[in-house]
Amino acid sequence: MKPSLQMRQSQHLALTPQLQQSIRLLQLSTLELNREIEQILAQNPLLERDDDPHGAVVRLHNDGSLQPATGDEGFAGGLNGTSPGDDSGGPVGDPFAADPGGTPGAEAQAAGVDGAEAMDGSGLELAHAWSLEGGGRGSGDDPDDDRGKEHAATTGTSLREHLMQQLAGARCTARDRALVELLVDELEEDGYLRTDLAEVAAALPAELEVDPDELRTALRLLHSLDPAGVGARSVPECLLLQLPQAGQRLGASPRTVETARRIVEQHLDLLAARDFGKLLKLLRCDEQALRDARQLIQSLDPKPGNRFAQHSPFFVVPDVVVRRTREGWRAFLNPEVIPRLRVNDLYARILKNQRAPAAPRVAADAAATDNRTASTNSLSSQLQEARWLVKNVQQRFETILRVSQEIVDRQNAFFSHGAVAMRPLVLREIAEAVGLHESTISRVTTQKYMLTPYGTLELKYFFGSHVATESGGAASSTAIRALIKQLIDEEDSTQPLSDSRIAEVLGEQGIVVARRTVAKYREALKLPPVSQRKAL
Repeated sequence: MKPSLQMRQSQHLALTPQLQQSIRLLQLSTLELNREIEQILAQNPLLERDDDPHGAVVRLHNDGSLQPATGDEGFAGGLNGTSPGDDSGGPVGDPFAADPGGTPGAEAQAAGVDGAEAMDGSGLELAHAWSLEGGGRGSGDDPDDDRGKEHAATTGTSLREHLMQQLAGARCTARDRALVELLVDELEEDGYLRTDLAEVAAALPAELEVDPDELRTALRLLHSLDPAGVGARSVPECLLLQLPQAGQRLGASPRTVETARRIVEQHLDLLAARDFGKLLKLLRCDEQALRDARQLIQSLDPKPGNRFAQHSPFFVVPDVVVRRTREGWRAFLNPEVIPRLRVNDLYARILKNQRAPAAPRVAADAAATDNRTASTNSLSSQLQEARWLVKNVQQRFETILRVSQEIVDRQNAFFSHGAVAMRPLVLREIAEAVGLHESTISRVTTQKYMLTPYGTLELKYFFGSHVATESGGAASSTAIRALIKQLIDEEDSTQPLSDSRIAEVLGEQGIVVARRTVAKYREALKLPPVSQRKAL
């Protein structure tokens, strides 16, 4: 065959750099988006933030007085001369109060204001409400959650530091103190000593002549330290170490403490299985005594070291907030997650002036001219990238808002009545409504969160499969799970509902589901089976 040249025409889809960046930004979470923007800001001098990342921080004047945060100053005088709560008639800080003024920002968009500025303005009042309410949910205000308070009180001090502080004041020999420190170093994060004492002794140098009896003495000294139960080698031992102090703290009778001790030592598996009938026979006690002993055991902490574990809390900031207005439930972007970006005007003007035709130069200046041309081309490329990023970020939030509003319109009953009113919804329905592809809707709803009257939920939560009903309709799997949880929450603890009985109750309401389907939904809700829900 002879080499030859051929020309063929074909069509193929090519993704431009701008489109690739738009797709990548759309699938990023809020945290990942901020990281991406910070990285681009460090690389592109023509891009800058138009907002102050530290605007919500209280500043200190030169004279020592406090300067209020930027957000507080903006809302101190109210919005347009009125207080933030005047136009709603509801309490300040309620993001779900009715808004008789309609949709905020609609006038700005109708007047032709830029989309990003209109979105920023639509959430000003909501930003005040979010700043007041955002930290209140799930902050551990339950007065019964004593363990959470203990954890909060000890945050910043590790378990080892806490034990070393007590050991420094203990009356013991230097050798015993060194052995206790050795055992403390062997403790795991939950406070258990899972290394055998013989292994610890074998790992020590032979010239120290440490025998297991000395280690057992050091272990008893470790058991006397706070928190009670630290250094235990098993769950029963941990609970037994805490029983005396717990009995005194709760004012339990010696009989109750002794019954609890017998349960922990011999029948802890029966208590976990809630086999109360067998426990009553083995312990030879009445139901009240067993109930008191069980309550005493439940007050113990099976992992005493966890309260000292320093885990960074994970906070979810919603991208969209849903509020009730005169027109119904409406979705608004959370202004706190919208980065305000702009192109540096000074650099843009310089580049514009350098593009103007210049006078002819001599040959000696040719090299300098070439260098300036290369610099200008580089900056022009960065200018184009900055404009792309500003446009793509704006388009990202506009798409999120469109999809969120469509979800709110289709799941309107959920926001008024809860999860039991959730209807079946698939990605294809939203894609057809907003004119986007299903893959785009999948990117929008992944790791994007919505603040609702029932908590902060991922947009994926509103999508679910359907289950046929006797009337020929369909019920959402999310609504069925909510019904199962409601039935279990309202059941008689002495006679809990089995999975078969729950399936029968749902069938009476027209929802036909099998027993195994109920079991699958119950396990997804992390609810125990009927045998573990039974109480005395």
